[in-house]
This record gives sequence, structure tokens and C-alpha cells, in this order.
Amino acid sequence: MREPVTLPSAEIDHGARVAALRDRVDAALAALEMGAEPPELYEPVRYVLAGGGKRLRPVLLLLAAESYGAELARAMPAALAVEVFHNFTLVHDDIMDHAATRRGRATVHERWDEGTAILCGDYLMALAYDLLAQTRTSRFAEMHRAFHRMVVRLCEGQALDEAFETRAELTVADYLDMIDRKTGALLEAVLDLGALVGDAPETDRAVLRAVGRNVGRAFQIQDDLLDLTADHRDWGKVIGGDLMEGKKTYLLLRALERAEGEERAWFRRIVEAGGLPEGEVDEARARMERLGVLDDARAAVLRHSAVSLERLQTLPASPARDTLHWLIDRMRARLH
Repeated sequence: MREPVTLPSAEIDHGARVAALRDRVDAALAALEMGAEPPELYEPVRYVLAGGGKRLRPVLLLLAAESYGAELARAMPAALAVEVFHNFTLVHDDIMDHAATRRGRATVHERWDEGTAILCGDYLMALAYDLLAQTRTSRFAEMHRAFHRMVVRLCEGQALDEAFETRAELTVADYLDMIDRKTGALLEAVLDLGALVGDAPETDRAVLRAVGRNVGRAFQIQDDLLDLTADHRDWGKVIGGDLMEGKKTYLLLRALERAEGEERAWFRRIVEAGGLPEGEVDEARARMERLGVLDDARAAVLRHSAVSLERLQTLPASPARDTLHWLIDRMRARLH
């Protein structure tokens, strides 16, 4: 398996550049003007936006725009739009998943109630569209279409994810189609929107969308892998949580495809029972290791990362593109 392309060291400190962009996004989010009454709406909204996070999506957009000469101030409204939209999806996902915590804090529906969380998410969705409209560009119609297409595909992905819970037979191909929508659609749109802010040609937009799609696959498969293999102290979640909840992840579906006889029956039981007892997580990991499932997942992460980085290298050279390359490679290599 070929390792992703690694750029030679350059004078620019890519980590410092990404950190500076993240700080700018945090400051801009904190400075957003919004109402105070009723507090039942605006307090949860501010709570969500102050929740932190890596801000990967707005930073990716800013770097894509900067790659084509766009000034940071001109790209920032679109960057805030995708971050606010991402937080909207988290609020509603937490309701659907009955999640009690998010980023180490109580979820909105736990701290307040479900109705408040729905309204909070609705407001964030509207705010995202309003922020997008504040982008100074002659290509706003194209940006609006790209943003709306992303919303539709993400909703389709979420619907498929819900449907998968009760669907008896699924393949890895089904799973990849779902994550291309649920995870990849937003990453595709982030890079596409950045390209539009920078007035990039259509050929480059297509390349960046492909980069985003492959980054989405690599990121989600890595997430599935880490759920079973991460260091518990760094992961911040219960190791094997996906298996315990009976989620049909890349790992479980690949195991079902590869296993035969008693081995397949053992994994099939996880699906039929709706989950695996915590005491059997180590056995599941050992069985997957023997079947080559974990190595397959690692190879898939490398493969999709390599495609994204190689395609990125076909775009015009710039310091921003090099930082974008560095950041995507860091996402591939994350350990938690």
C-alpha cells in the first residue's frame, strides 16, 4: 500500500497557520450578533457555538479560498456558515442518537429539553444560510446551489444511517454510499465553496470536490477503526462502543463479508442482538484481526488519503495549498 504523498519541509509552519485560522474562526463565532430574548432560544445557541472543536471544516474552506488568492475577510462568512451548519447537524444528531454528551459537555436536549434542542438547531440552520449570503462574491448563485446540494445529500445520508439500524443485509458498498453523503458531502462542499470564493475554474472545483469525498471516506473509516483500537485515555469514549451499540460500521460489515461458518455466525449475532456485551469487545477485535479486517480498514484510510493528496497536488502551487495538504495528511494520521 502506497503511503500518502508527503511534502518536503517548508519554511512555513503549517501547524501555526492552522491554529491561527482556528483562532480567527473562534473569535468570529464569538462576535456573531444575535438576539437575547427569549433566552430559552439564544442561550442554547450560544452554548453550542462556544463548545469548541477542531474547526476543521471552516479552516479547510479558508485554505481552499486562500489557495486562489481570496482574502480571509471575504471567505470568513462562508467559513462561519459551514461551521454553524455543522453544529446544527450535531444538535439534531444528538437528539436522534439519544446522546448525553458532546465534546465533554451535556448535549442541548439533556441540558434543556428536546423541544429546545430542535429550535436551537433550526435557528442554527437559518443562521448558516444568512452567513453564506454575506459572502462578497459574484458567484453567490453557484455557492447557494452547492450549499443546498450539500444539505440535501447530508439529510439523505442521515436517513440512510437511520434505516441501516433495521436493515438486515448491508454491504460495505452500501456503507460507503451512506458516508459519502453523511460525512463526505459537507467536506466536498467546504472545499467547493472555498474554491468559489476564490473564483476557481470549474476543473479545479471538480478536483476539490473529489478531494473532499475521499477525505470524508478516510476520516469516517479511521473513526470506525479508532473506536476499536484507540488508546482509551485519549479517545474519550468507551472502546468498542460502536459494536456494543450494534452499529453497522465499516469494520463489522467487512467482517461479515469475510467471515464464514461459525465466525460469520458470531458476528451476525451482533446485528441480530442489536449489540455486543462489553466483555466480548476484546474477542471481537481479535477475530477481526485474524480476518484481516483491521488491516483492510487501515489500508482503506491510506488509499483514500493518498487519492485526495495526489489530486490536491494537481492544483496550482501556493503556500495555502501546501498547508491544506499538511492538514489533510494530519487528519489521516490522527490517533484519537
